[in-house]
Amino acid sequence: MNANNNDTKKVIPITAVEPDDEMVSLYASHQKIYPRSVKGFFANWRWVMVWLTQIVFYGLPWVEWGHRQAVLFDLVERRFYLFGLVLYPQDLIYLTGMLIIAALSLFLFTAVAGRLWCGYACPQTVYTEIFLWVEKMVEGDRSARIRRDEAGFSMEKFVRKFAKHFIWLAIAVWTGFTFVGYFTPIKVLAHEVMVLDLGSWEIFWVVFYGFATYGNAGFMREMVCLHMCPYARFQSAMFDRDTLIVTYDAERGEPRGARKKSADPAKLNLGACVDCSLCVQVCPTGIDIRNGLQYQCIGCGACADVCDTVMDKVGYPRGLVKYSTENAIANHWSQKQVVHHVLRPRVLVYTTVLLGIVTAIFVTLATRTPFKVDVVRDRGVMARVVEAGKTENVYRLQIMNATESNQRYRVTVEGLPGLVVTSDDTIEVKSTEARTMPVRVQAPFEVAAPGSHEIHFEIESLDSPGKVREESKFMIPK
Repeated sequence: MNANNNDTKKVIPITAVEPDDEMVSLYASHQKIYPRSVKGFFANWRWVMVWLTQIVFYGLPWVEWGHRQAVLFDLVERRFYLFGLVLYPQDLIYLTGMLIIAALSLFLFTAVAGRLWCGYACPQTVYTEIFLWVEKMVEGDRSARIRRDEAGFSMEKFVRKFAKHFIWLAIAVWTGFTFVGYFTPIKVLAHEVMVLDLGSWEIFWVVFYGFATYGNAGFMREMVCLHMCPYARFQSAMFDRDTLIVTYDAERGEPRGARKKSADPAKLNLGACVDCSLCVQVCPTGIDIRNGLQYQCIGCGACADVCDTVMDKVGYPRGLVKYSTENAIANHWSQKQVVHHVLRPRVLVYTTVLLGIVTAIFVTLATRTPFKVDVVRDRGVMARVVEAGKTENVYRLQIMNATESNQRYRVTVEGLPGLVVTSDDTIEVKSTEARTMPVRVQAPFEVAAPGSHEIHFEIESLDSPGKVREESKFMIPK
């Protein structure tokens, strides 16, 4: 049997890989993008936003309000200061409302004008623009940077690279320091830096935020927008054919091709696009806008600026690449028609909801009582019968003063006949602080049946208008 089995076995030959076979990778290697500098209307607006956002970010922690930092998120003391507003953890609803307002504003802005936030005000875009400017000043323009990177080692290359990274690191560290200055008073933080007495968490967040700035703006750049930021992935849910986007007028531009300045494109059967590829060279994400709307486009308008420059040189009308809508390009709408279609149901719904939330937040902030009270029955002291045949309960009232001045408060109680506060009923709380107040409440023994009875504490400010009414329980023992 074994011999027969061996005789029937088939030998499968192993064929060698032919020398001309090619290994194909499923992943494209990353090609470094060297954005070309561009001047124009939209480039100027980008730099306006760079200056505006950075003046606010770097300058706001140094602004004082009274005798404190105007904007400070004091996590240690659990207080958030926003100019004249003092918020406690119990005011989380207001911070939540502000985040909702920011999100809805982004949705509204995206529905109307696409990714202008990404192109002009996003921190990734802003710091990338700053770092690119530093790179240009130190290493030269796009062609010079490409040649230097392709060349071998030289002392000039080392010095320029070192200087660039030194400036990048200085900007990143200052950015991390400023970020921490929103959570630790920045003057205190600056003093701690001067005397080398920073806390461990402060060091961690300065280094972490600084490293993130250095890495994201200096190295990752467009990869953050393409692969890390979720906004690019769900933006299509907010886009429609009436959303303003950077568009290429293919009907006017095609067929594209090079030609002499004096040539008549109609005779050459060519469109307005001279196929110079400058729109690709200036794009910070390296896309070709002529291929249509792509999720990688951040709406910065750099391609529109450089295309207008080329159109001026060849003597063609501007606007081959411009901010417009898909419907406007397809139907040849005028600017007035484009603006008219902005006010569509989606935009009106976003606007209505946003205005409603903003109004509600401002009304509640304007009418809120400038102090908060928590009432807790003292678990360490049971309800008891004291002298004169009265029943006594003990409570602890935590009063939080949300104003910038010292306040006095008076406590009264009601809910049962003869119910009175027998301890000190007045307390003073310093500005933006909280204080706990023990309160003894007594009632006649036979005022009600044994068990739990609802009562109400009323706390009134003696130095400013405002009352707070809090519910609790009064226990009568059997």
